This record gives sequence, structure tokens and C-alpha cells, in this order.
Amino acid sequence: MPRPILATVHLDALRHNLRRCRAAAGDARVWAVVKADAYGHGIERVWPALRGADGFALLDLAEAERLRALGWRGPILLLEGCFEPRDLETCSRLDLWHVVHTEEQIDWLAAHKTDQPHHVFLKMNSGMNRLGFRPQAYRAAWARLQALPQVGEIGLMTHFSDADGLRRGREGVLHQVEAFVRATRDLPGERSLCNSAATLRHARRLRLGDDGGALAADWVRVGIALYGGAPDHPAHTAADWDLQPTMTLASRLIAIQPVAAGETVGYGSIYTAAHDMRIGIVACGYADGYPRHASLSQDHGAPVLVRGVRTRVVGRVSMDMLAVDLTPVEAAGGPCQLGDEVVLWGRSTSGAVLPVDEVAQAAGTVAYELLCAVAARVPFAVDGADTP
Repeated sequence: MPRPILATVHLDALRHNLRRCRAAAGDARVWAVVKADAYGHGIERVWPALRGADGFALLDLAEAERLRALGWRGPILLLEGCFEPRDLETCSRLDLWHVVHTEEQIDWLAAHKTDQPHHVFLKMNSGMNRLGFRPQAYRAAWARLQALPQVGEIGLMTHFSDADGLRRGREGVLHQVEAFVRATRDLPGERSLCNSAATLRHARRLRLGDDGGALAADWVRVGIALYGGAPDHPAHTAADWDLQPTMTLASRLIAIQPVAAGETVGYGSIYTAAHDMRIGIVACGYADGYPRHASLSQDHGAPVLVRGVRTRVVGRVSMDMLAVDLTPVEAAGGPCQLGDEVVLWGRSTSGAVLPVDEVAQAAGTVAYELLCAVAARVPFAVDGADTP
């Protein structure tokens, strides 16, 4: 039989989360962000559930090709724009919208030969200090684009650095919203500001400047919220935002070991049994994408579900295996057996849910990394009817 590990993508949860994000966005249209192969879920797998979005946003031309091959004829936005001049040819062929964030990309457009003007989004560096034109240079960049026959519509966008909380005692988006409004107040074009955190936290209640325009603007760009992660965890959980887990990583017990008080578990002997106990060995390790540091100390191990009962990882995660404490599981339902279900994150067959955010927090990282890191050797399945 194959090794008992499986990642399952839940289409019903993806549809639900898309509806939830759309409700939060108000009148704005929704980009479904599917970069990093749909946050590790697989573009082809999520397609049946996310084709109800207004557009798709991603990074790679190859991923854009895959969406067009699936039959998507609507907008596709390249979030980092083109990486070299010849990428513009692919944008023309596939009718891709693309972000412009540097003078060189404008130069490439000026030299590009095309019969079909490009739809671009001009990005402002309003405080993230990653990509984009600073506010004082933004209008000049817009004017250059506006003068090019190779450019049709010009959208306006920025990206928030602190949409998930406060910055210097104020809501984290405010300093960037203010900079964006000042620099774009009378410029025409569709606007896109909100990521997942801003969409859920602010899109329907904050206002942009004195003109009262909604922060949601014309487009929102939702990523982690689509995939069931709370963008501002631990301040809010996925359940607080009415988001459902879209991936379950599950395995089974392949061995059970009695461990006497004082004995240690795993490499480095970082866990010492305080009492006689039984541990379960699970067919999952860091080569499957599970975080090696999910158990950082004697007292702090990442949560797992065994037979739907919450317990924790003990000892250091190995390449192919990890150990879990069976004490609470057996107290709830009797002795464990080989083959018992173990959920590393997601939904158990009993209906219990383990949010990926909690596993990530225990491992000192974020849900994005865990979802994107599931290894190629892990088989995938998809559940949920293929309906819009």
C-alpha cells in the first residue's frame, strides 16, 4: 500500500471563503490570488471553486498559461509585472494585465510593438518599501504611461504592510491610505488597495480621505483568506472571520511506543517523558513539508488531532516521521491502534477542525508557509462537487 499521507483540497470551503471575501469587499470586484500554485493547493485543483472570482492574480507567466488553458477568459493580473521586455509579448498573446512598479518596465513598454494596448496597474510604494513608485514620483510615472500608445487603461494600486494590526498606535493601513489618496486624488483609473487583512478588517468601514471613497476601491486582492487562514492571526482566528479550512494534511499512526518516565523521544532528546506514557509515530515529516520546528521544547509542541482528539507533537520532527502524545486521545476513547487517523491541520473525519494558523504559530511561522511548503511527494485529493 502507499505511504499513508494525503493532502485534501476542499472545494466547498474554497467556495465559502470566496463568498465570505466577496461579502466583505462590498461593491469591489475580487481578485483571487493564486500565486505559488494557489498557495500550494494547485491551480487546477482550486479552479472549479474559484472560477466565480472576477479575476485571478499571480506572478508567473506559466501559471497564467495554465489558467488560460483551463478556459478562463477574464482578467489575469501579474502582481510583479514583467521581468524582462519579451514578457510583454506573452502579455499581449494571453491578454494579461500587469503591474508597473519601476521605470525600466515603462521603458520596455515604450519599446514594445503591439496592436493591442496593455492594461496596467501602476503601483505606488506608499510605505511598504518593496515595490512601486514613491508618492512624489507617482504622477510622473502615470504621465509617462498615459503618453504611450502601447498602454490603454491605467489602474492605480498599492500594498499594505500593516493591514493586520496597528502601526505606531494607529490602524496600520492609515499612513499608506493617506499617502495614496494625496498622490492619486484627481487621477482617473480603477483602484486596488486591499489584501486579505484589509478586506476583512477595513474594506467596508474605513474611508479614503475627504471624498468618502470606499477603501475597497474597485478591486480587492484576496489570498490567504481564500485558503482558510486568518490574515491577522492570533488577534482573530479563521472562525472569527467565518473562514473554513481548504486543505487537510492527514496521515495515520504507523507505530505505538510505550515510553517510561525519564526516557526521551527523538533526535536530540529534546523531550523527556514526565510519566509513563504511550506515543504514536506518524508517517509525516519535514520532507513532506511539515515544519521541523513544530516541537521547539519540552512543553511546546504543535497541536495535532488523533481520532479527532487534540494532542501535540513531542520530540523533534524527523525527515519522514513525527511523534505525538497519545495520553489525551486514549483517555477520551480507549487504546489507539495502528492506522488511526492523524490530522496535521484541517478537518478530521469526526468533524473536528485544526486550523493551520495554530500549527504555524507553534512552529514560529505563518500559515502561508505551511500551505505552500507541502512537498511534491505528498499525494493530493480533491473533495466537493464540481459546481459553481
